[in-house]
Amino acid sequence: MPDVQWEEPFCGEGNSCFRIGTDTQGNGYVALTGAEDRYLTDSREALQQMIRDIKAGKADHLL
Repeated sequence: MPDVQWEEPFCGEGNSCFRIGTDTQGNGYVALTGAEDRYLTDSREALQQMIRDIKAGKADHLL
């Protein structure tokens, strides 16, 4: 497993807690809290864009 520096968990309603992390190679990671060994990864820039898009409401149709 890469050496990921995980942020504090972000928890929405209920038990949906996620963690975001980065490594020294410029990769971004998203995982469920407690399951950091099973993560989604992409470039740090892609992770930043995903967060911007979510904040802009581009994923609201998934709610």
